[in-house]
Amino acid sequence: MTKPVCVLVGAPGSGKTTVGVELAALLGVEFRDTDADIERLAGKPIPEIFIDEGEAHFRTLERAAVAAALASHGGVLALGGGAVLAEENRAALVGHTVVHLSVELPDAVKRVGLGAGRPLLAINPRATLKHLMDQRRPLYAEVATATVVTDGRTPPELAAEIVALLKP
Repeated sequence: MTKPVCVLVGAPGSGKTTVGVELAALLGVEFRDTDADIERLAGKPIPEIFIDEGEAHFRTLERAAVAAALASHGGVLALGGGAVLAEENRAALVGHTVVHLSVELPDAVKRVGLGAGRPLLAINPRATLKHLMDQRRPLYAEVATATVVTDGRTPPELAAEIVALLKP
């Protein structure tokens, strides 16, 4: 069974994809994002899945995508911000190197903008993002083997810090 070198978790705007691509390049491995896997399998963007089939259907697809990626991907893996909500996903992360990219609300808002293409942030994005972050922060902490604070830092700085964390 192949195992990811590193799994990135964090709130929307924490930099999972941006830092993940940078990290994978530094490590010389592939980058994979479960949100992209879901879109490819569903044949449509995540906002359309939410509108057409609802969040519950999306979460079902997400659980399958996380399980498949954890079992088959040997590079850097980024999980969607809400993947930690599923107990099944949290249990599947046990034994993996999981880095929580921690971000505070002001930086997250700057990075995600005000919710374009993010279905859960469509209404009152700032308050909703704060709620999501407060709700999920304990879950990120539960699954993380390390936490990296991203506020005010560049993707190359963050990737370099994670590489240092990954060295035995």
